[in-house]
Amino acid sequence: MKYPREVITIGSSGKPEARVLIEQGKYIRYTYLDPKTGKPIAKGKESIWLKSKEGRIEHLFFIPLKKGKGKALVIRKEESPKERKIWDNKKKKAIDLF
Repeated sequence: MKYPREVITIGSSGKPEARVLIEQGKYIRYTYLDPKTGKPIAKGKESIWLKSKEGRIEHLFFIPLKKGKGKALVIRKEESPKERKIWDNKKKKAIDLF
């Protein structure tokens, strides 16, 4: 298949790759802090919740690896956010994920 030049990139193997949309939607990204000190539990530890336009929700956990600066283990789960709340520092209150 022929793709437009602006969607082609060079992958780590040195071969051309086309960037192709899987789906679009909304996301929520948060980190984890110690409730007593307000300091990060682990630098780089984050959760990202993705919600597609069709309503499918996916949860990605980013857990930093001890070796390899900036590298993280990503765990993917398709799940419902249930009654999960997160703290919004700007509003100074707990909010729903979506």
